[in-house]
Amino acid sequence: MRLTILGGGGFRVPLVHRALVEDARRDAPGRCTELVLYDTDPVRLRVIGSVLEAQAAGVPGAPAVRVTRDLDDAVRGTDFVFSAIRVGGTAGRVRDERIPLSEGVLGQETVGAGGVLYGLRTIPVAMRIAERVAELAPQAWVINFTNPAGMVTEAMSSVLGERVIGICDSPVGLVKRAARAVGADPDRVEYDYVGLNHLGWLRALRLDGRDLLAELLADGQALTSFEEGKLFGAPWLRALGSLPNEYLHYYYFRRETLRSVHEAAQTRGEFLDEQQSGFFATAGAGTTPDQAYELWERTRLRREETYMADSRAASGGWQRDTCDLEGGGYDRVALALMRAVTGDEGARLILNVLNGNTVPALDPDAVIETVCEVDSKGARPLPCAPLREDQLGLMLQLKAVERATIDAAVRDTEGAALRAMALHPLVDSPAVAARILEKARA
Repeated sequence: MRLTILGGGGFRVPLVHRALVEDARRDAPGRCTELVLYDTDPVRLRVIGSVLEAQAAGVPGAPAVRVTRDLDDAVRGTDFVFSAIRVGGTAGRVRDERIPLSEGVLGQETVGAGGVLYGLRTIPVAMRIAERVAELAPQAWVINFTNPAGMVTEAMSSVLGERVIGICDSPVGLVKRAARAVGADPDRVEYDYVGLNHLGWLRALRLDGRDLLAELLADGQALTSFEEGKLFGAPWLRALGSLPNEYLHYYYFRRETLRSVHEAAQTRGEFLDEQQSGFFATAGAGTTPDQAYELWERTRLRREETYMADSRAASGGWQRDTCDLEGGGYDRVALALMRAVTGDEGARLILNVLNGNTVPALDPDAVIETVCEVDSKGARPLPCAPLREDQLGLMLQLKAVERATIDAAVRDTEGAALRAMALHPLVDSPAVAARILEKARA
């Protein structure tokens, strides 16, 4: 089986490769035998290739790795495509964050004005990728990692239909942390999760008929023992009656988070731009594969330690738990998805898929993030309980933003771009929205 990673010089590619190597180590059926890395940056490709070489050393059956800078060569005849591109690089992310902050609104790569700017820049490239996959590998499954994952997956679905599926590691991390907080095995629990990418709620957690979510909400010590409990606080979680995705902190505590971002010495994008530039410069300067791997691992750990630092600072300041520093999560979701659609084993996963009739208030072809059953026919969203008015209202507003962003990116219409920016609940003025768009164009 051949897997192609678009954005193959990306910093987190070794996490996917690590999971593939583990499959080889245990001689898993249907495992990946060839890994193709595509990227436009030859230095990043060479460095990541070196890290992968060290990671696979001494493992019989580890997938053969091939690198290419030709998109058609990368996707032609492949079985799976992981799309993990970053249009504009980390320098683009810095601009996506700093421009909104200059107008007094939150800058973040997937949330608020920054997410709209990133989507406008990324969707045209994602559409071209979808068209080339449809032409050169029509039977391939596309697994989209590229942020903003929900709107990018929805844009690509206009070409690929149900053969593109978006994934994110935030929901699965939330389920695992909540289950562990009440002493349950995360692999055994049943759950109800629904929303959009980076905008969802865990609304039920059960094990053998026990209502674990009710138990967790009632236990203040357990509730504040994990990341989301510390972020949102027990009183607010009890008022909601659910556990929000960590990114909802930007919506529920926008003043506190914005103040924390303004007070920080650098934005998240600036930190990653500096960190990754340093890593690739050092690792690309004649290091051995083992040295490149060790440097990557140290850099990765620091990246995980500082994840969502602004929100943690806004909620009192605290360090991430050791178990949350493993990195990835999305790589394991992606491989479970691959195994399920190749028919080796079914799976129940939280994915970004076409809505169908799961949330009746949304169009059937809108992409939502929810619990799905996955098999060789693809991913099917499971029925879910009706959404509360506050949940549905926020979903509808953000879906309008996503769709306007797609419209603006595909048709290059200024009105749709202004609508996308101004309707976002974290952007409080059409005048501010217009200035942000003008600065981004400049």
